[in-house]
Amino acid sequence: MRLAVFDCDGTLVDGQADVCWAMERAFGRAGLPAPDVSAVRRAVGLSLPQAVRALAPELSEDQNSAVTEFYRSSFRARREEGLLDEPLYDGIAELLTGLHDAGWHLAVATGKSDRGLAACLKTHGIADLFVSLQTADRHPSKPHPAMLEAALFEAGAGAHQAVMIGDTSFDMLMARNAGVRAVGVAWGYHAPSELIASGALSVAESVSALAQALEEALA
Repeated sequence: MRLAVFDCDGTLVDGQADVCWAMERAFGRAGLPAPDVSAVRRAVGLSLPQAVRALAPELSEDQNSAVTEFYRSSFRARREEGLLDEPLYDGIAELLTGLHDAGWHLAVATGKSDRGLAACLKTHGIADLFVSLQTADRHPSKPHPAMLEAALFEAGAGAHQAVMIGDTSFDMLMARNAGVRAVGVAWGYHAPSELIASGALSVAESVSALAQALEEALA
């Protein structure tokens, strides 16, 4: 048994343009100044209410709820209009297929919603590769270990048989909290040095390097 649990945004897909657009629109609809784009990128990976709180800790609970709902409705409308652009990073489809064919079990643990993740994976034709899909709809925000623990349970894997792959310190800390090995990727939203400091065994600079890093993590 070998289980690879992937983050989605910043690891499998590059959805930063739509995330930044939706967050700017949500704050605007709530009558609030838009957060800095770099701050929005750094908050990717947190569950939505926690991301809004990280961007604007001074907001009341009602304001936070309003921004959160405006974000969801804006993002949903963009998807329904066919304007959403969440491309897979180059080589990811081949990596996932190769791991699956080599006997790895695959899972996702993401701050996306159930609907958002399902639509993303269906668009790219990779939904059937995964044995477990864990989202912010049913779990506390990263770095709480609940999503990862649920993926382990559904896959029938022990913590020692799994590796978490992500692009943020939230992913690395979640893995540490669940007692799971972690490997970072350098093409996402947090710097490699942050990933290492948060517990990553290594940080892959390319998709081909990630395949090797996964083999080494569970060797």
